[in-house]
Amino acid sequence: MTTTDVPAPEADPDGRVQRPPAEVRYAGELARLRETDTGERPPGWALSLQAARRFVVGDERLGITRKFVGDPSLIDRALVSLATSRGLMLVGEPGTAKSLLSELLAAAVSGTSTLTIQGGAATTEDQIKYGWNYALLVAEGPSTRSLVPAPLLRGMAEGKVVRFEEITRCPLEVQDCLLSPLSDRVLAIPELTGPDAMVFAREGFNVIATANTRDRGVNEMSAALKRRFNFETVFPIADFDTELALVEAEAGALLRRSGVGAAPRRDVLEVLVTTFRELRTGQTARGDTMDRLSAVMSTAEAVTVAHAIGLRGWFLRGEAGTAEDFVSCLAGTAAKDNPEDLARLRRYLEQQVRGRSGPQWQAAHAARHFLPG
Repeated sequence: MTTTDVPAPEADPDGRVQRPPAEVRYAGELARLRETDTGERPPGWALSLQAARRFVVGDERLGITRKFVGDPSLIDRALVSLATSRGLMLVGEPGTAKSLLSELLAAAVSGTSTLTIQGGAATTEDQIKYGWNYALLVAEGPSTRSLVPAPLLRGMAEGKVVRFEEITRCPLEVQDCLLSPLSDRVLAIPELTGPDAMVFAREGFNVIATANTRDRGVNEMSAALKRRFNFETVFPIADFDTELALVEAEAGALLRRSGVGAAPRRDVLEVLVTTFRELRTGQTARGDTMDRLSAVMSTAEAVTVAHAIGLRGWFLRGEAGTAEDFVSCLAGTAAKDNPEDLARLRRYLEQQVRGRSGPQWQAAHAARHFLPG
């Protein structure tokens, strides 16, 4: 198999996988793009930069859906970064689709997005580079048979993109194990000898890391590691209609997979998206200033709440969900980080929602007593 060949992704014939990877969800689109791709491909890539861009931002002519809502120039810069010897670092507020973008880019470039490291306080180098089958290690000693490759080693050996989610949640010394693979394109395995002791990266290997701005300073990256990445910021969606359409589409897809027979009500979603935008920015659509919530009021959280509204309405009453359901579901989002957020949310419903026109706004104001406390 050459470095540009991509094996067919495993299917999900019975549809029981909750969230298949991007290369499975969009296998047909990727196949069409590969068939029609006439652009020059960087070494080791499954698609050209132009085709990979179309996979992310969409192409109606080819029937390619838009999968990421944001600045198309960000996609261009991200793809160019992945074609260089530097990794790509996506930073931004929680819920701005950094992980989704990294998944889509990896699927487009490598044909697989599953070489993923989830960063956290307990993440170790073994989970990043390689570990050992200790039964074989004891019986035979260190060998390629007893070696258990982790995502980084596999990505280097196979020439694939490796995703490192929430890298700043890892201890600094764990983060820095990326220095040699990103600079020298080599990973040493000191337990082995001979040619097996060094794994040299094949064409197509690179790293996409993500970090949210709320974690900045928790485990700040070293200057040496920062120099090995190109940084790109993913911003929240600026346009109301675009965010509303995205929430409606994503929540609708989740509700269908959950067995809900009613589409989300658009008038309820308008109240939801407006509330999230105002609580996120601390400013109403009329220009009035107000208290912001310390909780994350992102588009991703809005989709989660819209999903919960639909589930609550359908399985409890056989309907699509109402503004009363919205207020009840919103409490779980607002109370995550700071108990005072519930008081801020109650003030918002009492002061900012009161008097707004529309039955769902009036119902949301009347349902404020559903908030706990």
